[in-house]
Amino acid sequence: MGINVLQRGRVRHGLRAGAVTAAAVLAVGLASPAMAGDGHGGGGSNDFQLTVMGTTDLHGNALNWDYFKNAEYDDSAHNDVGLAKVSTLVNQVRADRGDRNTLLIDAGDTIQGTSLAYYFAKIQPISTSVEHPMAAAMNAIGYDAAAVGNHEFNYGIPYLRTFEKQLDFPLLAANALDDGTGKPAFKPYVIKTVKPAHGKPIQVGILGLTNPGIAIWDKANVEGKMHFDGLVEQAKKYVPEMKRKGADVVIVAAHSGADTSSSYGDTLPFPENASTLVAQQVPGIDAILVGHAHQEIASRVVTNEATGKPVVLSEPLKWGERLSVFDIDLSFARGRWSVQSVAAQVLNSNTVPEDPKIVGLLQADHQKVVDYVNGVIGTATEAMSAATARYEDTAALDFINYVQAGAVKAELTGADADLPVLSIAAPFNKDAAIPQGDVSVRDIAGLYIYDNTLLGIKLTGAPVKAYLEKSAEYFKAAPTPGTYAAASLTNAVTPTAPNGTPDYNYDVMGGLDQPLTYDIDLAQPVGSRITGLAYGGVPVTDTQEFVVAINNYRQSGGGNFPGVVGAPVGLLRAAGAARGPAGRQARRDRRPARRGAAGARAARGRGLDGLHEGCRRGRGGRPGPVAGAGRPQGDVTDGRRPSVGGAAPAPAQCFTITARRSRPDDHGPADRGLTITGPTVTA
Repeated sequence: MGINVLQRGRVRHGLRAGAVTAAAVLAVGLASPAMAGDGHGGGGSNDFQLTVMGTTDLHGNALNWDYFKNAEYDDSAHNDVGLAKVSTLVNQVRADRGDRNTLLIDAGDTIQGTSLAYYFAKIQPISTSVEHPMAAAMNAIGYDAAAVGNHEFNYGIPYLRTFEKQLDFPLLAANALDDGTGKPAFKPYVIKTVKPAHGKPIQVGILGLTNPGIAIWDKANVEGKMHFDGLVEQAKKYVPEMKRKGADVVIVAAHSGADTSSSYGDTLPFPENASTLVAQQVPGIDAILVGHAHQEIASRVVTNEATGKPVVLSEPLKWGERLSVFDIDLSFARGRWSVQSVAAQVLNSNTVPEDPKIVGLLQADHQKVVDYVNGVIGTATEAMSAATARYEDTAALDFINYVQAGAVKAELTGADADLPVLSIAAPFNKDAAIPQGDVSVRDIAGLYIYDNTLLGIKLTGAPVKAYLEKSAEYFKAAPTPGTYAAASLTNAVTPTAPNGTPDYNYDVMGGLDQPLTYDIDLAQPVGSRITGLAYGGVPVTDTQEFVVAINNYRQSGGGNFPGVVGAPVGLLRAAGAARGPAGRQARRDRRPARRGAAGARAARGRGLDGLHEGCRRGRGGRPGPVAGAGRPQGDVTDGRRPSVGGAAPAPAQCFTITARRSRPDDHGPADRGLTITGPTVTA
């Protein structure tokens, strides 16, 4: 159903998303090598074709499985995911090109993003005796190198180092620098030797570059330990060094998108998406495996400004849905190999079955996670869906805001305890739904898919309005009254989001004890869209004080929202408790009431996963009510989390949700369609 723009009236959060046009499914067969020689010497050819395969943004997808839906993965484009699918494609390429003539690399973001990744970070953490399933699969497939992605830091540097030690190949990040020494914190590059059947070996340099935005997005984990320089700057340093050390071919694995932009604006001096800049400004590079942007780029040719030579970029979408294949033709003359041409394509994982070797290798780990995520942890009196949370009030998003605001309020002390508490939440996952009846771990995990931590910051009314104005940039202008598909008014292109503002950068703000209400007028220019901002029915003044529950990604600058990075953190009881025995007990028990509302120091390692990992308790260990004025509410029954052993823990049932409308004019789950009106167009 589309968005209806009437001649006069208002658009509130009351529309239903129109169908989103799916990207065409790409099915590319294996191309035969154009110049498949066997090297130089011994009667062989002077020509040779090297094939470099690449994946990126695997995000914990090992098998073709959707842990949120408890079913084989599928989407509107019928993509498949996972390393087991990738393995089959890799085996086919190796069989076609010759195993000895191929390399396999990755461009980062490997260990975060699915319930499988979460389980082996938080429930049964990897160690010297517990191997990460992604490490096991990548080792079995035979990767040669991988760049470090920004999400590699989500669980902290020690966890990343443990994962690194489990790999049979190096993690590369030339621009991740140790704060103490100023030297690379990871290997900047590796030079692999490819041996043709005859003739001189070929030296292939692989340079890894990660994302400077890590300094913002994972500030709590990296501040004072590592800093992140620009991709261009470090590539200019290391490409010549690789050449001096004999690299005949230079490949870059860059966790940085191809369309030059930065979601964090000018907060950092180095752009977030800089792969094209690297190709343009750094001589000596033959091909770049692009990551981070979750885009499908089969082949893009960029001309180097210094040499005039082409550099080929390819990005294989995400999650193992595609495999990039670079075919690099070389010739041997005057005692050395030189690159003559590079061609790239992407192969689609949905064209092949899973590799039974990888499936068998991971089956036990997979089953642990399936058992865990299907554990029942509560009940809901009615269903709640996030399908329309981008443009209408939904109980599902209210639930997130209620839990966050309640957790922060419970830990405020002093004068801050008397301030009204607001909360922000984004519609991370349009497919998320809380069913009526039993609620499982996977239901809650699907609603909040990121491993963020929670803070409480203090803002006055003026910055609150400015924050909402930034959020309203998500919407495109409604040109005239009429009916529009939802996609035609959402995900607006902005200077910091050239491919459209992602859903996770649209925040909805709500109040805890009183409703926060506002309209978004889509007929007005960006920056002047928020109207009728009120708390408890009373207009919000510029100087009115609030505590705002906010996640660490947003508070540290993610999305470049105004007013939050320098905002004071509220005085929280948990900040002190986290340093003593009570804080240690809270981390062991993972009780959301104690861990969700941590301040900047206490927030480290204590995240919003409490929504689905534990049970909330009242003070003194007594069951605490989950209740709020007009918010989703219910009684919390006491429960405890069993210790983690070889089998998946059975989560205790610990809450009942009663979905309620936050105010009388809220649109409930039965509402259909977005009503947008003109000339005053509000949403």
